[in-house]
Amino acid sequence: MLMIRTLHVMCFACSIPRLFSRFGVNYLFAPWISWLLLLQSAPFVAPKEVSYLVLWWIFAVPVVALDVKIYGQWFTKGKKFLSTVANPTSQISVIGNLVGAQAAANMGWKECAVCLFSLGMVHYLVLFVTLYQRLSGGNRLPAMLRPVFFLFFAAPSVASLAWASIAGAFDTASKMLFFLSLFFFTSLVCRPALFKRSMRRFNVAWWAYSFPLTVLALASTEYAQEVKGGIANVLMLLLSALSALVAICLTVFSLLNPKMLLPDNDPIASLHIDSPIS
Repeated sequence: MLMIRTLHVMCFACSIPRLFSRFGVNYLFAPWISWLLLLQSAPFVAPKEVSYLVLWWIFAVPVVALDVKIYGQWFTKGKKFLSTVANPTSQISVIGNLVGAQAAANMGWKECAVCLFSLGMVHYLVLFVTLYQRLSGGNRLPAMLRPVFFLFFAAPSVASLAWASIAGAFDTASKMLFFLSLFFFTSLVCRPALFKRSMRRFNVAWWAYSFPLTVLALASTEYAQEVKGGIANVLMLLLSALSALVAICLTVFSLLNPKMLLPDNDPIASLHIDSPIS
């Protein structure tokens, strides 16, 4: 799914004003997240190999560079800046740090993993409180981008997996993050009216449903393997089936609507750019 987002980023990257909007800038993390996930899942690159180390540096350094740019603005541009630019897509930056931490933990680089994990989680807490309070700017998310609300449970899901890699087990901290993501997922599923307008016509923003469901299913798998209970196994099967079904449906919709992946149909391109990032 994130490979589709990568293509999406490349499509609208040619437009600098859009790229540095309060929505588009967060998608700069998507290619590096995609490649870090592919690095971890590649069967021909072992975590202990030099090629894995080199590729990790190539993919992780841009994430940190973007952190310095974006997070630095949050605490240097005044007290109202974050409340103005913060939106659910801002959580993609947090996911970038957590995915990088998980990849570092797989290499055995626990110090780097903890560094990236702490960086991501601290800013996740700041971002979550800002979005939760619905300050100015929080209610200005266009209807077509409402699928990105699913990122609310993607971040804690990835965090639970990342911490499990760092700690070497799906311990209490990982379980707490998993339960938090499960709560957010349940809260969103119980509010279908929130997504009614965004579901009227297919657009590439629908792919925001896939990745959060996938990482939630992966976290439920780790949880089921840890607790070895009947309820945990049923939950794992349900979430895995839902994740697979959503991915298949989105693939079919994308194949039937290939023009929606072109820059002329970019959902971000049609938005009014009111808060550029400089």
